[in-house]
Amino acid sequence: MSKSLTLTTDLRQQQKLTPLQVRFVRMLEMSAPEVEEEVQRALDEMPALEAVESEEHLPASNTEDGLPFTESGNDMQRADFKSADDIPDYLENAPRTPLVTSTRQAFYPSDYFEPIVAAPSESLIDTLSNQLAGIPMTDADRKIAAYIIGSIDDNGYITRTPDAIADDVAINEGIDTTPEAVNRIWQIIRHFEPAGIAATDLRDCLLLQLRRMPRSAETLTAIEMLEKHFDLFSRKHFDRIAQQMGIDLSDVRDAISVITRLNPKPAAPFASSDVDDRSRHITPDFSVEPTPDGQLTLTLLSHIPELRVEATFDNESSIPPGSGARLEEARVFMRNKRDDARNFIRIIQLRRETLFRVMSAIVKLQHDFFLSDNDEDIRPMVLRDIADLTGYNLSVISRAAQGKYVATQRGIYPLKKFFNEKVRDNDDHLTSNRIIAEIRKAIENEDPSSPLSDREITQMLANEGFDIARRTVAKYRENLGFPVARLRKKI
Repeated sequence: MSKSLTLTTDLRQQQKLTPLQVRFVRMLEMSAPEVEEEVQRALDEMPALEAVESEEHLPASNTEDGLPFTESGNDMQRADFKSADDIPDYLENAPRTPLVTSTRQAFYPSDYFEPIVAAPSESLIDTLSNQLAGIPMTDADRKIAAYIIGSIDDNGYITRTPDAIADDVAINEGIDTTPEAVNRIWQIIRHFEPAGIAATDLRDCLLLQLRRMPRSAETLTAIEMLEKHFDLFSRKHFDRIAQQMGIDLSDVRDAISVITRLNPKPAAPFASSDVDDRSRHITPDFSVEPTPDGQLTLTLLSHIPELRVEATFDNESSIPPGSGARLEEARVFMRNKRDDARNFIRIIQLRRETLFRVMSAIVKLQHDFFLSDNDEDIRPMVLRDIADLTGYNLSVISRAAQGKYVATQRGIYPLKKFFNEKVRDNDDHLTSNRIIAEIRKAIENEDPSSPLSDREITQMLANEGFDIARRTVAKYRENLGFPVARLRKKI
């Protein structure tokens, strides 16, 4: 049996991102606060990078031959490739000049937009731990209690069974305990504030709160209703509840009035962690303001200081002339640190230009909305529409819009709000936002005692010229947070 070696050739085309492009993509995805943190980290870690003081004015950037620096962000990206054949299509086809669809392009606004953030408060874990500290317990019981508290979710419900918690304590803490011991400590925590904490489900949460209230006919009726007729209560079959309990419908209404004042999510007001506090910051990246003549002013909001290369690193003449290993090592060190600083500045500049160009295209396509601030004026728009105006790749546009917000005359909106497809291919004005606005209007204006069904809403939309399927209405209604008609009914 003979063996032979064969040599084959295989032609493959691969596109690899340079380290600079990878850093740019990562920076493009960041929110404004994250970029500010990244810049501060770079200032702390890069000796060749410094921030320009506010009273200083940067001189015009010049190239090595002394001419003014006029290279755009796209030009700088193109320069990273060895040949023209290696340049991606989105850079090759990108316009060479910035796309400006507004009356002003400003990276540093005169007005400061305060981030929208939930007020810092004590976390749920801290609140429950402080209450636990006042109860006499053994060290083993306190460790079990800590595991129980850690198993409470952001709504205030317990997420694990006593058996699972007992196993965790035994494995991680080496404490031999039983589900009964866990259950005993869990019952103690269920009496902590806020009322309803550590409940197993909604019914249990409401009952925990009712049992702490002063005894009255209404609370006793409410307790019996939830204990014995919760299924009928959840489906709002109040007539059947009154019949089965042998009471008047007015007594049922009084009990329901008590229940509706309870908190179904007792842990919601608490901040679960510092990370959650930071995630609740909403800092607008753009500001769009109408002018008296019907134009729009787009401003890229940025609180990032101007950056430059520190003078010592920008001038190699600071190293004494001569040769030698140590002097050459110093020159290499300075060049590397200077190049790192320059690359970081280029990334920041490219991010600004990319964000502004993408937002400029959005403003151009959604011009009517930014003048009226009315959701009905949002026109169909997808990533491809922005790509056609900017020349950017779809992934670049997606990253530029991800987690970014715009401040308008009436509020702050995420950029993803403006991306929506046509409901019908032959109608450029019928968008999901328009349908959602009509559904919201219909539900908000309905008779509470006889709410509209999805079929009735579908018929109303059809009468107004919107030919939408009932399942589409149901989907949009659920996205708006409205329950079905039966659950919206008020007696």
